[in-house]
Amino acid sequence: MRHNSYLRIAIDTGGTFTDCVWIERGRVRMLKVFSTPADPSQAIVEVLKKVGFPSSLILLHGTTVGTNTLLQRKGARVALLATAGFEDAIEIGRQARPRLYDLFFDRVQPLVRRDLRFGVHERTSSDGEILEAPSRDELASLANQLQKKSVQAVAVSLLFSFANSKNEIAIITALEALAVPLSVSHQILPEFREYERTSTVVVNAYLQPVMQHYLENLDQRVRPLGAGAKVFVMQSSGGITTLSAAAREPVRTILSGPAGGVVGAAAVARRSGYKRIISFDMGGTSTDVALVNGEARASSQSEIAGLSVGVPMLDIHSVGAGGGSITRFDSAGALRVGPESAGADPGPICYGRGSEPTVTDANLLLGRLQPHRFLGGEFTLNLERTQGLIADWLKKNASSFTVQEFAAGVIRVVNATMEKAIRAVSVERGFDPREFTLVCFGGAGGLHACELAKSLSVPRVIVPPLPGALSAFGILVSDVVNDYSRTVLWSISGKLPFDMLKREFIVLHRNAETTLREEGWKGAIRYQPSVDMRAIPIAVLNW
Repeated sequence: MRHNSYLRIAIDTGGTFTDCVWIERGRVRMLKVFSTPADPSQAIVEVLKKVGFPSSLILLHGTTVGTNTLLQRKGARVALLATAGFEDAIEIGRQARPRLYDLFFDRVQPLVRRDLRFGVHERTSSDGEILEAPSRDELASLANQLQKKSVQAVAVSLLFSFANSKNEIAIITALEALAVPLSVSHQILPEFREYERTSTVVVNAYLQPVMQHYLENLDQRVRPLGAGAKVFVMQSSGGITTLSAAAREPVRTILSGPAGGVVGAAAVARRSGYKRIISFDMGGTSTDVALVNGEARASSQSEIAGLSVGVPMLDIHSVGAGGGSITRFDSAGALRVGPESAGADPGPICYGRGSEPTVTDANLLLGRLQPHRFLGGEFTLNLERTQGLIADWLKKNASSFTVQEFAAGVIRVVNATMEKAIRAVSVERGFDPREFTLVCFGGAGGLHACELAKSLSVPRVIVPPLPGALSAFGILVSDVVNDYSRTVLWSISGKLPFDMLKREFIVLHRNAETTLREEGWKGAIRYQPSVDMRAIPIAVLNW
């Protein structure tokens, strides 16, 4: 079918389905299979076998492994090495209380237990001067303690290491013999703000063993399917990176799949002549929304699962409402939808294995889904089973709803949840949704598009071709992107010293070019410089 040419295939792994998109003879092709949550690579291999074996394969992958690991707290046993006295920075945080009047509010627990946080007697000044270097004896003792604690990964974050990384380098040199992944702040996030930097490095260390194992397993499974197969991973920033880079810095892949959706929605909207859009991606487990005002909004500081993350991410708001979201009655008798999901296994009732009502079941009962045309006709939804089990479920819960009334109520509740999410990225940030176009995609997006647009007074809705795989399409058309940053603290009087600024950018450019060439990129490199600045007024006392 294809000879002596690379086939680029984008695969986005979701909670319910794994979506595949590729271009063949100028046409966009799509394939969907059920996800395999226990080992996502199984579904990917199934997809590749159905597509056929190309002579050479480039796989672009959007993954939820990092996200799920964080949400489910199933990451590595991590130790943190910090400057002595600052070991508890990740627990103290910014002392911000998200819900001031909630007497039963529980703070998000840090990813590192107290007995696995170690202080190192060292100090670097804010201008990069080494005031105290860690002693060899102390580092040897720390290495022994870490070995006895059986840690699976180590995070290292010292004060002002962004100004001088010498002490951090001494630590990682002393710990290399442990043969565990090391996440070091001057490599991952050489920026100021100690809490955010430390939290980011800890998240990276927490994910590293899990992602390394998954990506290595995926690579081993994919390579036999195509000569010279190469695997790349989608980042939260909207660009792809190499498999080795994703395994080394998995913190950059937390919003891997949703980022592909935003890129794909923006690309489709531009082809339709619209630059101001709200992307609405409703899948099986969650709904992701983002606002694109000419270009996708990005943030260098985000909060994921209650944890501060300081790497670039597209500004995406997620809610636990999808096609597989489970419905229930709360203690007061009110109908609730999500955030729990039936996923791919057991799935909704209509899939033949599930036993709890979901949004997909409600759409089927209301005639919005055609049972015999689901998944391109490869899978038939069981309408009779759905009607019977939901009727029994309503009786069991002593509900007076008919099956149809219940289904309509589920749709109203889930629509309200998603409408709130859209308002969060638009109205709450000063944007009028009436000035934007709603781009709906994901397996369930088109089912709810018009009702949401009507309630928000959005004048236009775009439902693109192959909406169920638009996230994979976005991954397919994404560029390779690497982000480099550093903090510099200058005393400035008068004009901004552009010569000094230029020198800093030259250093970053050289680092970027060296890394990209080492990764095998031979094409042209486009740089996009940006500066975040702040001014701190200093009182003059002797005036």
